Amino acid sequence: MHRFARSAPFAAPLLLLTVACAGDSGGSAGGSTSEGATSTGSSGSESGTSTGSSTGTSADTETGTTGEPAKTEGCDGRPLLPVPADPSVRGPWAVGARTVTIAERTTEIWYPAAPGSEAGEATATYDLRLHLPAEEQGKIPDEANPWQPCECYRDLPLDDAHGPYPVVVFIHGTAGFRTQSLTFMTHWASRGFVVVASDHTGITLGDVLGGNFGADQAGDAAKVLDALAAPAGETAFLAGHIDLGRVGLAGHSAGGNAIAGFGGRPGVRVLAPMAAGGATPGAALESTLVLGGMVDGIVAYGSQQSGYEAAAPRKRLVGLAGAGHLAFSDLCVLGAEQGGILQIALDYGVDVPPLLIPLAQDGCMPDNLSPEAGFEIIEAASSAAFEEALHCDAAMGAALAGLPGRYPAIGEYQEAL
Repeated sequence: MHRFARSAPFAAPLLLLTVACAGDSGGSAGGSTSEGATSTGSSGSESGTSTGSSTGTSADTETGTTGEPAKTEGCDGRPLLPVPADPSVRGPWAVGARTVTIAERTTEIWYPAAPGSEAGEATATYDLRLHLPAEEQGKIPDEANPWQPCECYRDLPLDDAHGPYPVVVFIHGTAGFRTQSLTFMTHWASRGFVVVASDHTGITLGDVLGGNFGADQAGDAAKVLDALAAPAGETAFLAGHIDLGRVGLAGHSAGGNAIAGFGGRPGVRVLAPMAAGGATPGAALESTLVLGGMVDGIVAYGSQQSGYEAAAPRKRLVGLAGAGHLAFSDLCVLGAEQGGILQIALDYGVDVPPLLIPLAQDGCMPDNLSPEAGFEIIEAASSAAFEEALHCDAAMGAALAGLPGRYPAIGEYQEAL
């Protein structure tokens, strides 16, 4: 038994993007912050923390990556490029990006691109103004716009020499949008996943600013998976190259609550709720990773602790000391030089309802865990969980268990395997 604990300051400001969170089931303003942590899993072949076939070694728990590759084969011997053994390090694939419509929802797909196909191409950039109500989009000029850069390239050919690739579906939170957690999604794609995220009508940023509520995020995600079972039209490039028998879902806040019941869907093997709750047991579910900010003022950290307790093994809980609600998104870094995306909107007269005008963003304050520090931990934990189950890389279990030794900002880590 090991204990990992760090004290964390408490901050509970309201939040631009989730203050209208009556729809974030499972969230609350109360709850407790744990001062300690317990690791309850055991090592060995039963825990999945060692002995998987691998051409390299798992991450060095003291210094990070060993520099050696992890597995070069996925489940059932499918070919993959060798990825860094440290799951916090981007993988060998350049990331392609395509914007498509699936089940009447604007959807982004990030995927492993053919090696070398990015040569001479410019990386993509997303225009966040398109997520405002139509009448507001022209108010912010180009020079003031908080453009969202992407470590990805538009419309590259998919790497069809490897795979087929597991699928990861991401669901955004209240007043979010499909690229709100772009940093994580391109990271996963670079390590051999096809990653899919939609704008969920009725709960997007534009909907919340326009006073339009009413979403079925779980239903949307189910329709996306149904459509991917028979790729056609804009998604035809995926035909024969994705494996819907190995699917992971991640979601932030309301999106994390939306994925909770997907463990009963055939093929869904990993659920990773972020700043939400946990996941209900399901016949297909092999792994649950619960991630939370220990000073989250929107969905209290106690919700993640109780969600973890209710989940069935194999399960892990990672609590980030000093992290708030937005640690699991890119929203604290977008437009930061100009005071943040809320300040930019106010400066240019975007009609922001009073209830959506907080004095600060939850998790974006100077005394919070820095976004960059949080990103590395979240990328490491989520990639390891996905690769363990969806790439059949048992060494990634050891990488997960070693994270508290690498990152002092992990204030709580628990596992039951």
